[in-house]
Amino acid sequence: MRILVLGQGKTGKLVAEVAAERGHGVHVLDAKENANAAALTPPFVAGFDVVIDFTAPEAVVQNMRAVLATGSRMVVGTTGWYDKLPDMRGLAERKQAALLYGTNFSIGVQVMFQLARKMGELLKNSGYTFQIEETHHVTKLDSPSGTALSLAQVVKSATGLADVPVQAHRVGDAAGLHVLEAKSAVDKLVLTHDASSRRGFAEGAVRAAEWLSTRRGCYDFQDIYTQV
Repeated sequence: MRILVLGQGKTGKLVAEVAAERGHGVHVLDAKENANAAALTPPFVAGFDVVIDFTAPEAVVQNMRAVLATGSRMVVGTTGWYDKLPDMRGLAERKQAALLYGTNFSIGVQVMFQLARKMGELLKNSGYTFQIEETHHVTKLDSPSGTALSLAQVVKSATGLADVPVQAHRVGDAAGLHVLEAKSAVDKLVLTHDASSRRGFAEGAVRAAEWLSTRRGCYDFQDIYTQV
């Protein structure tokens, strides 16, 4: 496949490396080369099988509008834009494009979501309170992380709680730590995902692109991660 990677941040660079290792042709655009999605013209985008976006919340919506309008396929690992999801889903459907998005492309994090859902269901109405703590590198733009917000939504759906507090920390070059705590008057349960490298996120994103290359429509990585 020919893969276009948008973004040369910590994860974007690794996505490009992993894609090349898996035998794909890779082209990378950084923010300066693609200001306001200006580089994403229909003829340019047509030269790629899938576009993978790991940019920033202020850039990703313009990128999606440009790519999806051409009927192309796009994997979005950038977070902080989900208020625009209905618009992007509608655009993908109208243009018969393909959009696959996710707050985290780590298989381990997806398993954590499933375990958190089960934990919430089993502890529902049993006197437990839930809270989440997350730690990322100091240059991460969104806070709390998209992963932490997804985890909170999973717990709220499973328990019926109106709110699950999230504490966010930005420390050094931390790859990503998410901790879910359920606490009662008599005990405490803790579920943790501690990323030792960003490679898991990059591999998941590239495998997602491979999966999306033969499909149309709009997908959440949480729903399809077992297929990639």
